[in-house]
Amino acid sequence: MKIAIVEDDINMRKSLEIAMSDYPNYEVHSFKNPKDALKKLDDSFELIISDINMPGMDGIEFAKSLAGKYEIIFITGNATLSKAIESIQLGVKDFLLKPFEIETLIGAIERSATVQKKLQKSTSKCTLKSSSLTATSPALEKLLSHIDKAARTDASIMLLGESGVGKEVFACHIHEKSQRFNKPFIAINMAAIPENLIESELFGFEKGSFTDAIETKIGQFELAQGGTLFLDEIAEMPYPLQAKLLRVLQEREIRRLGSSKSIKIDVRIITATNANLQQNITDGKFREDLYYRLNTIPLSIPPLRERREEILPIATSVLEQNCLQYDFGEKNFDDEAKAALQLYSWPGNIRELISVVERSVILSDGESIGVEDLFLEARGFGRI
Repeated sequence: MKIAIVEDDINMRKSLEIAMSDYPNYEVHSFKNPKDALKKLDDSFELIISDINMPGMDGIEFAKSLAGKYEIIFITGNATLSKAIESIQLGVKDFLLKPFEIETLIGAIERSATVQKKLQKSTSKCTLKSSSLTATSPALEKLLSHIDKAARTDASIMLLGESGVGKEVFACHIHEKSQRFNKPFIAINMAAIPENLIESELFGFEKGSFTDAIETKIGQFELAQGGTLFLDEIAEMPYPLQAKLLRVLQEREIRRLGSSKSIKIDVRIITATNANLQQNITDGKFREDLYYRLNTIPLSIPPLRERREEILPIATSVLEQNCLQYDFGEKNFDDEAKAALQLYSWPGNIRELISVVERSVILSDGESIGVEDLFLEARGFGRI
């Protein structure tokens, strides 16, 4: 674990360095002030141990400048209630009073490491082969060019397109192309969460905030700290909750249910929908101000029928993955099957293609997959 110690008192700084050298799992780097630390901090650091009262820039200002990118433990010899409250509001996990035993600090570090492990286990990774996206059609080439430009920024992106075109894959691709690539990527489908649970799922809740809140729950915004939060089917978000999301995007902070304290967040938002949000706005189902906040960069994903050059490469990749998964040995599409795959209109887009290929792998006999193994006649084969 790579740790930064920020402490202006040279005796305290050296004492911590020496004491922590007995713990081989910790790689410690020390700095005499926050400005020096900010020049050296990068994504390889996992934890900051910082004094609060320092000349030039104090620990509170330092923590604010980090914008939630790192776990922080504050140490101080002059604690005040106001400082403690402000620290909690910044999301600081521990607040230690000098002097303290090294075991006390190690305990705080271990608690921080435990929290990080829990967050990592709860984090959705980009597991959808997004890195394999290559420009095999003019439509995709144009889209990937726009994605490369947008990914370099933190601007909100809205992915538009029919159901099944692979919006989450493209969201993963954007995340991996961004400076947040080694931070969490979390995907949430608004349509899959009961309406009365969406708020607690996004923002979390405090223990005792309602009848069934037997323990504190960290929301998806906090879990995505420093990374990307992908909100799929954004049109399904309840209207009253849209105002709270707008506030989060404007203020860059969230508040757990049952809490009066705000937590600063640093999260890149990507949304997706196949709905006509302009019509939803007219119908009073979606907030116009939220729409413009989320729609800074709209990216339209073409349907598979407009990207026919990609059909066979995708089908072949899925075929190979399925053969490996089911231990079926090597299988291939024959020429008629390839032609049928190319001609079919794929109304269900990539999701339908994956389903058809998987079924053909399972039900076909021998190494060759023929057109009859695709069962496309049941899907209206011949539509173009």
